[in-house]
Amino acid sequence: MLEFLKLNNAKRNFFMLLALILSFGTLNAQRSGWVTCDFHQHTTFTDGSYSFFHVMQKNAQYKLDWWANSEHSGGFRMNGLYSGNDLIAGFDTAGNVIPQITYWDTYTSGVAIGNGTNKKNPSMWRWQSIRDFSYPALRIARKMYPNNVIYQGLEWNVPGHEHCSVGLFAEQFQENDNCNALAEFEYRFDAGDKDTIGGISQGWEGKNHTNNHAKAVEALQWLQTKYKNKCYAIIAHPERKQPGKGGYTIADLRDFNNAAPDVAFGFESVPGHQKGPHRGGYTASSVGGGTYGGSGIYSAKVGGLWDAMLTEGRNYLLYSNSDFHDIDDDFYPGEYQKTYVYVNDRKNPQSLFDGLKSGNVWVVTGDLIDSLYFYVENTTMGGTANVSGNKVNITIKFHEPSTPNHNVYSSYNRPTVDHVDLIAGKLANKIAPTDPLYNVDTVSTTRVIARFDAVGGKTDANGLTSIKWTDKGSGWKEITYTATLTSNMYFRLRGTNLGINVPNETDAVGNPLCDTLLGGVGENDAVKAFNDLWFFSNPIFVKSSQFTSVQNNSNNSNDIIIYPNPAGKTITIQNANFNTKFSIFRIDGNKVMEGNLNSSNNTINIESLASGVYFIELIDNENKISQKFIKE
Repeated sequence: MLEFLKLNNAKRNFFMLLALILSFGTLNAQRSGWVTCDFHQHTTFTDGSYSFFHVMQKNAQYKLDWWANSEHSGGFRMNGLYSGNDLIAGFDTAGNVIPQITYWDTYTSGVAIGNGTNKKNPSMWRWQSIRDFSYPALRIARKMYPNNVIYQGLEWNVPGHEHCSVGLFAEQFQENDNCNALAEFEYRFDAGDKDTIGGISQGWEGKNHTNNHAKAVEALQWLQTKYKNKCYAIIAHPERKQPGKGGYTIADLRDFNNAAPDVAFGFESVPGHQKGPHRGGYTASSVGGGTYGGSGIYSAKVGGLWDAMLTEGRNYLLYSNSDFHDIDDDFYPGEYQKTYVYVNDRKNPQSLFDGLKSGNVWVVTGDLIDSLYFYVENTTMGGTANVSGNKVNITIKFHEPSTPNHNVYSSYNRPTVDHVDLIAGKLANKIAPTDPLYNVDTVSTTRVIARFDAVGGKTDANGLTSIKWTDKGSGWKEITYTATLTSNMYFRLRGTNLGINVPNETDAVGNPLCDTLLGGVGENDAVKAFNDLWFFSNPIFVKSSQFTSVQNNSNNSNDIIIYPNPAGKTITIQNANFNTKFSIFRIDGNKVMEGNLNSSNNTINIESLASGVYFIELIDNENKISQKFIKE
């Protein structure tokens, strides 16, 4: 806040006056219900094209309930308060607007802290711009939009990988609130932040620049240990690959979820950049070669990576965000895609975070629907229904908006749902890291088991015949269905405005086709995106007493934490049951150590092990759990 107050009086007074002018509206009397959010967007604080307050205004304009300023980490050159295409510095000789750009070295006293910024228009490390500029501005934005919850996030450069949306609000929303916890995380663990001294002056210990998967796991364990109830790390555009940055495999996601189950619990497989020539920003080098109906292959493919995660019983969740940078490639936050979260208190930040993690979440593009209720018996998304028989009653209710969506690019602004698919998969045991299946990102036991539409009687190439839904009027549709359990199972939904077997859009059983078929790589635009709309629910799990439980949760691998990782001399096993046996294996499967843990000793000396990757297998009376660690 101090650095913000150092700005000249005219600029500071302008923003305070703006906050007063825009502070209006009444609190929503209904505290619980669906709220919309976007937690991945950019301004000129990093590589966006528009100023901070311009993007804040667009979030409100497109009727989002809550959002995060969560742009890139690393080092950047501009002050996002006074830089952007929305700010006019002047005009060139042809009469074209010259955007305002304010570099950090505009301040003669020098404001940047840390090392590694010695160049023309030097960068400020993101940990500092978050703490001293972005977050103070965000606090003003909260006064401007008092009916919305706004918080500071981060798009993390994950060591050894691509990007991840991190929300960490441990010190936000309190008296004398600040953003030091998030700033510290960026300094310690970001692959793009090369500063080695700035954080020391803040009382943060030194760091190294290891840039590999093990460092990413260490970072997530740090979040899990310190802030598990106040943060998330949701993988951004997981199918995308860029030169010099590793993409994400299912083994990576399983490692992350094992290391930090309360933090690393989902991905943005319905990515932003939906308006650009490469839909979703996915070029031919991405996994799947592009998007499928605007979604990455990991979520678009029935029986793909997402279903493989769900089959293990992982409540691994799907989200969508704008990833807004500019108006050439991107829709504004809330303009095209939304993530809906059910919360108990829409004005309580903790309630919003809890809702995000609960799994009672769904995503939609183009405002195809604006409400979705999905139940198995009395259990909704993210929950587990415990039943006694082999039949379950499923209820689905959705609502088509009564007003046009935000499509100003064509006349197609009142889309309707063509059909809804009910997808089911069998639950199996969680896969150990030592199992070859740990690297397999497909599963054969997931399929579409029912389809619902306005007329019924339509049969696809697999012989599945649609069932007519009930039109309740005023845009509401209702579906009831009885499913037969063949094992413990999970259920999820997808719906679309497209029919089955639409040329270059869907196949003969309703699956989305690669979006490059609509005109080739690099030929997407806003019109095509608004013509191709989908929604996805998150899963509901079902366990029946008729079937053997797929796993005993008394010593779930999600609860076991191994630290430090990577390790030098010792590793400590947290949350293991007493009197647990352990065995350590090299990556080739050879056992190199074994012993017992007990209540007084859960630390293992590994000093004698050579550097490399190992698996530790923990065995108690009921469970066998395996996790990976690295010996430095």
